[in-house]
Amino acid sequence: YYETIGGGMGAGPDGEGLSGVHVHMTNTLNTPVEALEQTYPFRIVAYQVRPDSGGAGHVRGGDGLVRVYELLVPTTATMLSTRRTTVPWGHEGGHDGAPGRTVLIHPEGTKEELPAHFSRQLPAGSRLRIETPGGGGFGSPYASTE
Repeated sequence: YYETIGGGMGAGPDGEGLSGVHVHMTNTLNTPVEALEQTYPFRIVAYQVRPDSGGAGHVRGGDGLVRVYELLVPTTATMLSTRRTTVPWGHEGGHDGAPGRTVLIHPEGTKEELPAHFSRQLPAGSRLRIETPGGGGFGSPYASTE
């Protein structure tokens, strides 16, 4: 199973960034949760917009997404992601978007922040929480609208 998860698009002089989109990626698919759960041994326990992850600005950056997978069997998980340490920057005085993060929630409830790139065996009952980055804002959020 391989999937790309959308994030927030940066704002620009022509308007706000879009939320939860695949920016500059073609040939990708937002597979319905029901189809994933019927096909693979995991459950999606959350899939939502990541509130306030887009950077403030005269126009806001788009918000990222949150997706939480609950693993029903032992699984090897591999992650290749970006914008975990280098934030999605704002432009012309706009604020940066929130960086992405990935958190492993162990079956007993302890949490572990994972790096942007990893491959490891995870036990059944683990939850993998993926928070995609928000887009940077454009223009000062304090600029007059007149």
